[in-house]
Amino acid sequence: MPIAVTLSLYIARAFMFSVLVMLAGLTGLVALFDFIELLRRASTKPDATFAIITTIETLRLPWIGMQILPFAVLLGGILAFWRLTRSSELIVARAAGVSAWQFLAAPVLCAIALGAFATGAVSPLSAVMRARAEALDNTYLRGGAGPLALNGQQLWLRQADNELTPQGIAILHAGHVNLTDGKISATDVSLFRLDDQDRLLERIQVDHALLGPYAWTLENARVVKPGGLPGPAETRSLSTNLTVGRVQDSFASPDTLSVWALPGFISLLEHSGFSAIRHRLHFQTLLALPLLAGTMSLLSAGFSMRQTRRGGVAQMIGSGVAAGFMLFVVSKVAEEFGQSGAIPPILAAWAPAASGLMLSVALLLHLEDG
Repeated sequence: MPIAVTLSLYIARAFMFSVLVMLAGLTGLVALFDFIELLRRASTKPDATFAIITTIETLRLPWIGMQILPFAVLLGGILAFWRLTRSSELIVARAAGVSAWQFLAAPVLCAIALGAFATGAVSPLSAVMRARAEALDNTYLRGGAGPLALNGQQLWLRQADNELTPQGIAILHAGHVNLTDGKISATDVSLFRLDDQDRLLERIQVDHALLGPYAWTLENARVVKPGGLPGPAETRSLSTNLTVGRVQDSFASPDTLSVWALPGFISLLEHSGFSAIRHRLHFQTLLALPLLAGTMSLLSAGFSMRQTRRGGVAQMIGSGVAAGFMLFVVSKVAEEFGQSGAIPPILAAWAPAASGLMLSVALLLHLEDG
């Protein structure tokens, strides 16, 4: 048993060193191509200086590393296990009676811990830096177009409204929305107030609305009750649990939100009538990252521990890279299905990792016990 523990720790160190080196190299390579693309986009923007572009790319580095992590585990694991096999260290360990399941336990746990660290610690930092990078991108490269522009400058909201009846609902639609000086102003606003049985209580037609601290200020509001005539124009206030930042976040990329803030924000989105599918999928993807990292470590072992005297090592390593690429394609296809609502987000996030885990376990069973 002490021999197996010592060997596992030795293999884990070699595995983590290769993974971290591969992670740094791949992140730098992807960041270089992304930086070149930013320079191309900035060529027609006189305000986008080289310092601004460098800042944007630097702020994107943690997010790029999060995306690269599973492939860094796969390629780094393949490199580490292939080197150990080529030096006959794993062959000697097997000859001494140490099972592959014993000395692979530590590398797999290291990969899972690395994925958990990325989800719990790197993800919040990545979200903050990605949000800042998108803000600079919107300001200097997109001409100030914010996330609300992606929604055609329109806004639909659904929120609780218990002023007229307990458990009432208010539905607000704004035909045109602007974000200026950190405030959201809307024109051509229609507000429908319903009771808990979805019966219309009143309709308010508003010329201009302004979202302040947890309240809408409705200017030139005319109230129309069922079967009645429009009332006189007046200024009214409607309480809300939304803020300018939350409305912006609802249209921004889910990558700009921390994993710790996503559950509460998803609940707020659904309560306010926004679609939370993207955020649910992103949250489940972050939760599945440790399992995906562990799967990649097993996959790398299964495709790189073949003895060199049997030949076909390059083919086995190439097959491992191809399997990792196919897993990436499957995950992207599942993500598209998840975002469209065709399959539940939890299935779209966890199915690729689970299928890869079954493939890697089957391969190792064939390699070790077959």
